[in-house]
Amino acid sequence: MPVSYRDIAADLRQQISEGRYMPGDKLPMLTELQATYGAGYQTVRSAIALLEQEGLVIAVRRRGTIVRERPEKKRISRSRQVFRDGIGYYFDPTAQPWVALETPTVRWGIVPVDLAALMGLSTGSEVLIRDRVMGDSETRKPKQLATSYLPADLARGTRLAEADTGPGGIYDRLEQMGHRPLRWSEGVSARMPSPEEAEALNLPADVGVPLLRVVRVTTSPGGEVVELNDTRMSAEEFEIGYSIRRHSSARLPDVEDDEDEH
Repeated sequence: MPVSYRDIAADLRQQISEGRYMPGDKLPMLTELQATYGAGYQTVRSAIALLEQEGLVIAVRRRGTIVRERPEKKRISRSRQVFRDGIGYYFDPTAQPWVALETPTVRWGIVPVDLAALMGLSTGSEVLIRDRVMGDSETRKPKQLATSYLPADLARGTRLAEADTGPGGIYDRLEQMGHRPLRWSEGVSARMPSPEEAEALNLPADVGVPLLRVVRVTTSPGGEVVELNDTRMSAEEFEIGYSIRRHSSARLPDVEDDEDEH
């Protein structure tokens, strides 16, 4: 039975995973792979193209197909707590030192369809949109994109619609407007970036690197959604980490009962 391109990709993927091909190593030429797997040119090329889509290898002109070097992942610890420093609220210690790399973009627009229900808004509702690029203050390397959506009737005519919202940012302004104490909930998902997002985060253009997406909903004590924050970062560079607590139902086994079973 002829070998398929998926079979070839699976074998090469395993060799990369096991370290037989290390980052920076060159894979055999297509003609060599044809001979190794007894496959046609197009079958081998499709296998390499699949590995390129997965971000495992990259085609380098005059060098061939190279195993791609990927950044060491950093863990974002979501401890289900909100913190505060001299600047204002923040949600994980890893991101605390990050700063806005450019002046926030503030505009009026339509709430994204996939976020409308979370905000309790109907499709087509107007919202205030605040876009920020956050990153390292020294290297100026972008780390995450953060977009806040605020209901138009809440934000219009307030400092929330200004580029500089003042000390403490939008959360302090919301609490001063009578929505204190604010409450938060969030969900984590992933998706592929748009070309604009990939460019803003300096993601490689020739491989598919997904976004890690954290959507945080801010509510007033009465349950009104006053802001939704959509944060995106490279899923290749970051992962979400959290501690696991033992529920009361997961009691430790009784030592005597355990011995009786043996």
